[in-house]
Amino acid sequence: MTDNTLLYKIAKAYYEDGLTQDQIGKRFGLSRIKISRLLQQARQSRVVQITITPPTDSFGDLERELEAAFGLDEVIVVSNASGMQSDVVPRLGAAAANYLARCLGDQQVLDLSWGTTLLAMVEALAPQNLPDLRVVQMLGGLGRPESETYGADLTMRMAQTLGARMRLLPAPGIVSSKLVRDALLQDVNIADTLALAARADLAVVGIGAPQPGAVVMQTGILTETDLAELKALGAVGDIALRFFDADGRPIEHPINDRIIGLDLNQIKAIPHVVGVAGGNGKYEVVRGAVRGHLIDVLITDELTAIRLIQEKEPGSEFALA
Repeated sequence: MTDNTLLYKIAKAYYEDGLTQDQIGKRFGLSRIKISRLLQQARQSRVVQITITPPTDSFGDLERELEAAFGLDEVIVVSNASGMQSDVVPRLGAAAANYLARCLGDQQVLDLSWGTTLLAMVEALAPQNLPDLRVVQMLGGLGRPESETYGADLTMRMAQTLGARMRLLPAPGIVSSKLVRDALLQDVNIADTLALAARADLAVVGIGAPQPGAVVMQTGILTETDLAELKALGAVGDIALRFFDADGRPIEHPINDRIIGLDLNQIKAIPHVVGVAGGNGKYEVVRGAVRGHLIDVLITDELTAIRLIQEKEPGSEFALA
């Protein structure tokens, strides 16, 4: 049995004095491997008890609980004290930009969808120099070409900010019929871009809600008939115009045959899918996305996060103010 006094001295030298295991070994006449074992023993015998203090205003515990509850790689929660969408969207965008800043590197392929939250992310990105990063538009153009919330403009702006290469999808996002869609998919540039998008290392996607006031309705991307039919089939949200139900299962609807872009199975197969969504009207769509494991990383607001935990684990310590 090792003397606890020795454990105490070694632990002090390592954790407080900042000495390496080699330096401690030389000081006490022990091998580095022996020091490593003694440090482990110090923790097991509770001579060393580590306390981790969360930063002020941190949602770290809530994030960890959500990660465990839904099997997510990471959850990032932003404040939503005002409850106003105009405040939440820039915070979500900044959080997504910070996430990319620490995980992006050269030799990667990054897919991008569209929407106001991703516009906020692109605007918050800090310039980098990643000449071998490829930013790919994963869904064809939607609405007016000059609109800054749509894929082509976001892809160009992100590539410029990151000093990366861009790959645009030279096609509409939704066309009039399956016949037109199939003909366009024969184009080598369109086919090659979609094939590249399907091989991406990382995708950043917005998560939309099929509501009368949604952008897809305001711009005429979907008709009232489309909306009614999708909701009748149980649609609660979409990723890149691919609709899913409350459990994240794909919705089978004729609109799927008119879309030029990745489908949900292709998106789900990408190693790291980052979903950015929160604020008013986004709880059900976020819940569906995490239930269906459509995303690996969730960036959302505190009110949405708390509702997810309260539903998953009734009686959770987290309570709405």
